[in-house]
Amino acid sequence: MKLFSALALTALLTTTAAFAQTTATAPANASPTTSVNPATAKPTTAACNKQATGKNLSGADKTQFVKDCKAGKTTS
Repeated sequence: MKLFSALALTALLTTTAAFAQTTATAPANASPTTSVNPATAKPTTAACNKQATGKNLSGADKTQFVKDCKAGKTTS
């Protein structure tokens, strides 16, 4: 009886581990659902900071420029 119980417990644990390792994978030919158009992408903080530095802005003016830049309200 002890042998049967040990075998049953081992079988239960190994099948549970096998099911736990099974993951759903996307098909190889699947494409992402969204794509980013570089022409319409929002600028990053680093890019906006670089522009602000190029315009010799500092302090509150630079902060406002970066905020507006990230929102897409400014032009180069």
